[in-house]
Parts: sequence; C-alpha cells; structure tokens
Amino acid sequence: MKTRALVLFSGGQDSTTCLAWALDRYEHVETVGFDYGQRHSVELECRQKVLSRLREQFPHWTKRLGQDHLLDLSVLGSISDTGLTQDKAIEMEKSGLPNTFVPGRNLLFFTLAAAIAYRRDLHSLVGGMCETDYSGYPDCRDNTLKSLQVTLALGMDSKLIIDTPLMWIDKSDTWQMAAELGGAALVDLVRTETHTCYLGDRTQSHDWGYGCGQCPACELRAKGYRDFVSKRP
Repeated sequence: MKTRALVLFSGGQDSTTCLAWALDRYEHVETVGFDYGQRHSVELECRQKVLSRLREQFPHWTKRLGQDHLLDLSVLGSISDTGLTQDKAIEMEKSGLPNTFVPGRNLLFFTLAAAIAYRRDLHSLVGGMCETDYSGYPDCRDNTLKSLQVTLALGMDSKLIIDTPLMWIDKSDTWQMAAELGGAALVDLVRTETHTCYLGDRTQSHDWGYGCGQCPACELRAKGYRDFVSKRP
C-alpha cells in the first residue's frame, strides 16, 4: 500500500485542507513549500503557524506529520512578469488569463516535489489544484496533472501518484471538507491562520480570514465561506 505522501503546502486555505486530507489517509505525511519571490510572501510565515497549530490541536495527526521542506525558487520570480511576482495591478491579459498566472509554476513545483519524494520514499504528491472555481490557470487543470503524473512516474521510474482532492469541488465544499476532517477547530485554524490574499494583506480581518477583501483570491474565499455558513444547520 502507498502510505507515505508529500503535500505541496503553501500555507493557504486549499493546501491546508489538502494537508488535513492527507493526514487523515496516510501513515506518514511530509510538506514542501516554495519561496519563488511571491508578492504574498507572508504565506511562508503562515505555513509555519499552521503546522505548529496542527501539531498542538490535532494529536492524532501529530505522529503522522513529518519533515517540512522549503525550497528557494527565486529564479522563478526573476523570470516572471506577473501580478503575483511584481507590484502591478491585477488584470486580465489578451490571452484570456489573469496576470496572476505564473507560467510553469505548478509544473516546476511538482517536478521538484517528485525529486524530494523519490529521495524520501514518498509515494503520493498532494496538491490543492482545482478546476471548479479557479482562474483558468492551465497548470491547475485535471488533464495537465494527469499527464504530469505519467511523465514524472516515467522520469523517476517510480509509481508516483498525484492526488488533487479539491479538483472537482468549489470553495464552499472546501470549507465543508475542513469541517468534516477536523471539525470547528480546523475551520477556525483555516480561517485565522491561513493566507490567500494575492496582495499579502494580513492587516484586515474578516469573517472568512485576513486579506484585502478585493483581489480575486479574497473574493473567492469570502464567497465560499459565506456559502458554507449559509448551508450549515
């Protein structure tokens, strides 16, 4: 059985929910984050707080939560001219994609994660990519990741699996998944400690968490939270 996983963990809502999902299923789970010169680099601080609170509040997961890895990918930021890596207005481009799309980001993330997994004898790579309420990023699509899984397995000569538990659910269901996995305590952790805002704003507090409240990531998170709350008994 494949019992060891590596979660691509940014410190955001989606990756935190995926981490809980993996901890609920795998005997041993490690995490990897990437410092790529992102405008919202505050997420790198948030990820450590999330890991700490998971260990403190969920003792049944603590023994499963293993080493955390943080990789310097500043080269990605240096070759990217995007709304996530430069101080510029977030807007749509002629391609039909928002300028928050960082070309090659997830492809590079998974490739390096696969290299770590190979060395650490980890069998599954877990990512929070979603094709339901996303921004159209081509490297978040199910077909892209299925193709990448085949490529990585061949290139590593290893039966690596890419798990994307959020692929076909929306943000409301992502909040619901957190509730089902860890109850109110996990929902509160996601709400107060994770970071999603593209602008890196941790000064404004809302019912759904911290953020500017106006960027696409904040709007999506806020709507999902309010839809989640409205469905609760």
